[in-house]
Amino acid sequence: MKLADLQAQFQSAILDGGDGVLAHIPNSPKESKETLFGVYRNAYVLRLIGILEHDFERLHTYAGDERFDELARAFIAANPSHTPNARWYGQELPDFIARHPETAGYPALTAIAKLEGTLNDVFDIDDAPVLMLSELAAFAPGDWAELTFLSHPSVRRMNSGINLTELWTALADKKTPPTVRTLDAPEHIILWRQDVMPKLRVLAPEEAMMWDEAAKGVPFGVLCEMLATFDNPDEAPLRAAQYLKGWIEMGLLQSAAIKKKKSAKSKRTPVV
Repeated sequence: MKLADLQAQFQSAILDGGDGVLAHIPNSPKESKETLFGVYRNAYVLRLIGILEHDFERLHTYAGDERFDELARAFIAANPSHTPNARWYGQELPDFIARHPETAGYPALTAIAKLEGTLNDVFDIDDAPVLMLSELAAFAPGDWAELTFLSHPSVRRMNSGINLTELWTALADKKTPPTVRTLDAPEHIILWRQDVMPKLRVLAPEEAMMWDEAAKGVPFGVLCEMLATFDNPDEAPLRAAQYLKGWIEMGLLQSAAIKKKKSAKSKRTPVV
């Protein structure tokens, strides 16, 4: 057998768990080849567990060593690594935990994994420009009703039915996490990268609605009309402007533009 073929079988056996390569490995005078090969296989699994512990540090803290180790080993068994870049190995861990039967009664595990995984992704998004307040001065007052906004590519939104940010803050401060509570209304969370730091903030229901619609390209004038259904209609434009100012200061927006109106098709006189 060629060396390259033996190396390929060796790697496949470590990644996929097969033992066919053992037929090409001699026994040692002191240990069986099964034991010796097991050292390599176990070292590989431990390395992957270490990667997951690093990428999901707060999930590890919340779950504890034993439970996290069990989840990590189950994930590794079901998801062999197919990329040489260790950063991307754990991307599917939150979805795996959400589907795992043993986590069904522990919603915080799934929620913390999703939040931590999303922050990891936010951190690694490519750089992109951010909208500055001074750029809005280029738009005439009469154009603001048709003004639309493009969110920064690092921005993510998620909702949580439990007190997730309270748990997250306690873990960040290395304090005992509070009891998990089911909320009467979902917690609206926005995540983004400001400079080089991933961040998160809880949005009030009104602001969350406005952000979600703005991210779809709904123009500013329509956003103001929608805010009028939430609270004092006369102050809706002011509230919308305050939200917009905050988004720009946090770096949540990449650009602004005037939504082009569809031009009416000209009617042609049929040729007789």
